Amino acid sequence: MNKSPKSLTSTSKFLSLVLRHQPEVIGMQLDPEGWLPIDELIANANRKGNELSLELLHDVVASCEKKRFSLSDDGLKIRANQGHSVPDVELNLEPVTPPNQLFHGTVAAFIESIREQGLLKRSRNHVHLSADIETAKKVGARRGKPLILTIRTEAMHESGLSFYLSANGVWLTDAVPAQFIQFPD
Repeated sequence: MNKSPKSLTSTSKFLSLVLRHQPEVIGMQLDPEGWLPIDELIANANRKGNELSLELLHDVVASCEKKRFSLSDDGLKIRANQGHSVPDVELNLEPVTPPNQLFHGTVAAFIESIREQGLLKRSRNHVHLSADIETAKKVGARRGKPLILTIRTEAMHESGLSFYLSANGVWLTDAVPAQFIQFPD
């Protein structure tokens, strides 16, 4: 099987679609914790014309810079570490104390809405925050010139709002009220 960087990227995008947003495209449904059995995933993907093997799946998991996917301890299941829009997926993450501040990358088109409403999860199950400015810049740059918001997470946490840390280091929360956001000048 062809394991070029292009093949790995397209397989990673396919897995993100299935494991985060639309498992039904290959006739599957995520379990309550977001897992799919690997053997069924491979069989269903191939039946629907998406070339997938256990070796390619393992290569994607191992080579994904963002560590988007996890294998179960027994190696029989796979799930996305965060970013789900499938309702009711519960990753069973324990609340943790965040650093004093985190960052969120966005673009100018969304700033007024964020000033009014704060950061909302919209179709996702959580708002995603970054521990460093560079990662936030990369996230924001996907939609244009990035603007970096600084989130006063210590104050949020002290007010009773919860934070979670995904297996791949992305900070998650249910929403970020506007009063905890420091906007760029």
